[in-house]
Amino acid sequence: MPFENPFALAALLSVIPLIILYMLRPKPAVLSIPSLMFVLKLERERKRVYASLTKIVQDPLFLIQLLMLILLSIGAAGYYYNSEEPLNGEHTVLILDTSASMQVDSRFEDAVGIADDYVSKKNSIILASDTPLLALEGGDASAAHDIFKKVKPAAGTADLSAAITTGMRLLSREGGRIIIISDFTNSKGDDPVASKNLAESYGIEVNFVKVGKPADNIGIINGWIEAADGKYGYTGVIKNYRDHNESVEIETGRGTSGNASTSFSLDVPAGETNQFTLENLGPGITTVRLNVEDSLPVDNKAYISIPDTSEQHILYVTDNGKLPSKTALSLLPDSNLTVSKSVPDELDNYTLVVLAQKETPIANNSVERIESYVRNGGNAVFIVSGALVPEKTEVDLIKILPVKPIGIEEAENGLGVKESLQSSITKDIRSDEISVRKYLNATERTGSTTLVTLENGVPVLSYWQVGKGTVFYMGLSDELGENSWNNFHNLPEYPVFWIKLVQWLGGAGDISEYNLNTGTLTSLSKTEEIKTPSKTFTSNHILFDEVGVYEISGKKIAVNLYNDKESNTTVDASELIQRAVAKDGPKLVKADSYTAKNDITDYLIGVMFLLILLEILIIRGRGEL
Repeated sequence: MPFENPFALAALLSVIPLIILYMLRPKPAVLSIPSLMFVLKLERERKRVYASLTKIVQDPLFLIQLLMLILLSIGAAGYYYNSEEPLNGEHTVLILDTSASMQVDSRFEDAVGIADDYVSKKNSIILASDTPLLALEGGDASAAHDIFKKVKPAAGTADLSAAITTGMRLLSREGGRIIIISDFTNSKGDDPVASKNLAESYGIEVNFVKVGKPADNIGIINGWIEAADGKYGYTGVIKNYRDHNESVEIETGRGTSGNASTSFSLDVPAGETNQFTLENLGPGITTVRLNVEDSLPVDNKAYISIPDTSEQHILYVTDNGKLPSKTALSLLPDSNLTVSKSVPDELDNYTLVVLAQKETPIANNSVERIESYVRNGGNAVFIVSGALVPEKTEVDLIKILPVKPIGIEEAENGLGVKESLQSSITKDIRSDEISVRKYLNATERTGSTTLVTLENGVPVLSYWQVGKGTVFYMGLSDELGENSWNNFHNLPEYPVFWIKLVQWLGGAGDISEYNLNTGTLTSLSKTEEIKTPSKTFTSNHILFDEVGVYEISGKKIAVNLYNDKESNTTVDASELIQRAVAKDGPKLVKADSYTAKNDITDYLIGVMFLLILLEILIIRGRGEL
């Protein structure tokens, strides 16, 4: 007999005390009886045990309680039985293409109407975009209809192959069918026809249902931002998918307010592209709009985000006046550097405080001012040195560092570094050229984020949030001469690193972080409130699947389609459909049944409840309740 937990059957031993309890008799009393009773004494002794057992068996309460103990033991042991169930195909997986091209005319509305007709007793719904989204798993018809009322097309590219693979996993045991409803004009990932054939080789029925027909379109298919002399310019590319030349009117709204608007025309030949440029873009969001009537509105508008590059006021605290980090910071554009040998009483006027003490530890009263400054929204960078070892460092300072220092160690043969998390701060660093001969051994604190570590796992670039501000740990010392710990400060990308770090801490960052394409998936360092063009939610990751402006941590991020294949509404997918219905040779046939594991715990609970009611009725009938 199959049991999930056979050792629980030991609970059946509880039957023994129950039997003993019923066999117990009250202590006999001394009574005067006739002498004739002694003649039958021997016979009574022989039948006494038999009579006791008979009385127990005849007591309905005993039988009920015995059955309850047995059922409890079987339930604890997890009894189940196997049965062969037919592959009846009642589970239908509906895959809806939610890519940008499904916004053409009424393609998506038609797809939802068709999907409604395929709803069965048991349904799963997968939304096929850059990443498949399981909107419903094993729901009934009513739940499926509710999903169809809410779902809308996004602005990415559908990965139909990944969606089919997800559907195969859902049907791997019970079987069923997969219905893919799409325009099939463009798909990322593997060939969807190959994925269809693979699913069918395992006995899963797969059907392609095509919606839509070729249409005309004019759209913005690309755009990029370039910086020159501290100013930003934008180049946009427009493609005409029509069979005749078009003069396209372009409107732009400039800057944060969008009030400085201009318009101009651009001639775009049939089936070809043309470019336009915008110069001297101001900070904020700039919009570009094509005044055209076509079948796909989502690529008629583009957004450009330029971060505010206001002047940075940097305080540099050091007991050594000749350091590469100081030189790099002094060369930063749009920055005002103040050098001091100690932490001043007032820090609120600075956007960034860099602490580069080499010999003199930071005093405890200075630590208090630094912590208060950071908690109120300031940013602090600690450059590693011998002044940060635990025996010299104040306890309060160690508490605000994103790493826990242990002690200084040396690497005779040198240690390399490796990037542990991709970031705009470190993407241009040639880590294979960095050699570390001396370092501060430290461990990463819970809640901190490490960008770069040594080969042995010791963090060298880490940060975390303290209150409203950020504390950044620079574990690559910039000491010069014979006492140098590493060679990072000798590399040409060292000043670039400081430029990007200051921009990142100041909320500016690289311009590419403010302008993304749809389909980009980004992980955040912590859970934050995210405002999309259509909704607001909190998460630690985000898939940019809408065209428009997103707001995250005060940053405005422009997201655009920029996809020639999605914008090409003239594609006819008949060739793919023909391949999908063609027979590509013999297929493996899956068995027409599967072994189902049936748990009986729910039934046991029902029987136990009925037995309890019966016991109460018997006790009440005896007048004992």
